[in-house]
Amino acid sequence: MTYNELWHQLTPLYEPEEARAVVRELLDELFAMTLTDIVSGKVNELSAENQRLLEEKMRRLCQGEPVQYVTGVEYFAGRPFHVNPSVLIPRPETAQLCDIIRQDYDRPFCGLQPPEPIRILDIGTGSGCIAITLALDIPNSSVDAWDISSDALLTARDNAHALGAKVNFMLHDILDEESLPEPELRQKSEIIVSNPPYICDKERKDMAHNVLDYEPETALFVPDDDPLRFYRAIGHYARRALKPEGRLYFEVNALYADDIAEMLRSLSFSRTEVRKDEFGKNRFVLADF
Repeated sequence: MTYNELWHQLTPLYEPEEARAVVRELLDELFAMTLTDIVSGKVNELSAENQRLLEEKMRRLCQGEPVQYVTGVEYFAGRPFHVNPSVLIPRPETAQLCDIIRQDYDRPFCGLQPPEPIRILDIGTGSGCIAITLALDIPNSSVDAWDISSDALLTARDNAHALGAKVNFMLHDILDEESLPEPELRQKSEIIVSNPPYICDKERKDMAHNVLDYEPETALFVPDDDPLRFYRAIGHYARRALKPEGRLYFEVNALYADDIAEMLRSLSFSRTEVRKDEFGKNRFVLADF
């Protein structure tokens, strides 16, 4: 089977350029095949065993399964993260949020007398992409990460182990306020960060089927009548769990960025700021405590 035959199988689902990109990603992850290899016809030279593997993976792609789940890998902030249907596929916007935090806390320190660790809490960690990236990129940090899904936490722990990151993963439901730990002063966080569910049910009709059919609903959707559900709960908890002058970082639905900022101001957060993502959408809300 040729490269052209492969990507043409996907044109009922994708535009031609995206279909070609999906097949290139598949060939790269499965067989470390470069674009030069593809152009020179290496696809036709695969062994019978690898041909069978490729056909099985192509069947999954033709059914609409995202290529990241088919290969089991998505790259985030330059690192490979294992992904499966128990976790969202990490997005570039979320990597931009990590970069914002890293720039804010890129502080040199004396190795002989390091300061207290920068304590970070990631709420709704999923694959662990935020927590692990910050643990690796912010020196002298101590990172906790929560999720409501035990399957997601197992995936996140596997990613932390594979990437050599020290993160303390815990099973917590941010909506169950009475069950949440009450941090002592020395255990409070300097940073609380979250990319919680923020897509309203009414937005389903505009979403791609490969997202709706395969990515976990609990990590995507909120009710139409309560789009700020998770932000409000995190904001209330952050008042208890942030250190003085600590900071809250959210990835948000652009439709509700201003509402989230106003809600945080009502909770006595200061210097609330809305920032745009690389596509020009209001994607992040930052607030000082």
